[in-house]
Amino acid sequence: MKLISRQATRISNAYTATISIYRYAAMTIQIILADNHKIFTHTLKFFLENRNDMKVVGVADDGREVLELAASLRPDIVVMDIGMPGMNGIEVTRRLVAQHPKIKVIALSPFVNNHVLEMLGAGASAYITKESSINELLHALQVVMKGQKYLCPEIAAAVVDNTDHYRMDVIPQLGPREREVLQLLAEGGTSRLIAKRLFISPGTVDVHRRNIMGKLGLHTVAELTKYAVRNGMTAM
Repeated sequence: MKLISRQATRISNAYTATISIYRYAAMTIQIILADNHKIFTHTLKFFLENRNDMKVVGVADDGREVLELAASLRPDIVVMDIGMPGMNGIEVTRRLVAQHPKIKVIALSPFVNNHVLEMLGAGASAYITKESSINELLHALQVVMKGQKYLCPEIAAAVVDNTDHYRMDVIPQLGPREREVLQLLAEGGTSRLIAKRLFISPGTVDVHRRNIMGKLGLHTVAELTKYAVRNGMTAM
């Protein structure tokens, strides 16, 4: 009887494993594309939707729109450009991962830059450049779906080398609201427009601006704009 029981258990376990493998193979990866360059997203969507195992469920060209779509569509993965307007990809990733831990983020950037580690620290599961091939992205999607991390070769080399050319500086001491205000200032927003966007008063925006300038040692909005652009906080 014990022998029969053991055989039955083996058969049951084998059946369960087979079903699990089948479900994984048959699973369609639900994807949101987040990039403000429409030609790029349309091209990428075309390539991804030619596959039976992937489906683009949403496209966003603004950082805040990404958060709204993710909340309603609950994708498996968001492919995120770092230089998103409205709210940059680093801040979007930080909030997205905090609000929806099961959603994975693959970071996209036009080139190897100085905020790779900050994006990874915000919760991104993978990081590739826009110079990468479509096969590189497909590989990253599959790796991330297995719960693993992935860096394309160029990014991996920059992280390992950590040379002066690819400094991985984190924006010092700025809180989430200050980062939002800094990005919107850099994108040309006035105190009144920023206040309306963030549902705060213009006076509060001015306080944030003074605090940001003090923390960064900068003195004009032009200097703040240069800093934001240099650190990938805006699509400008």
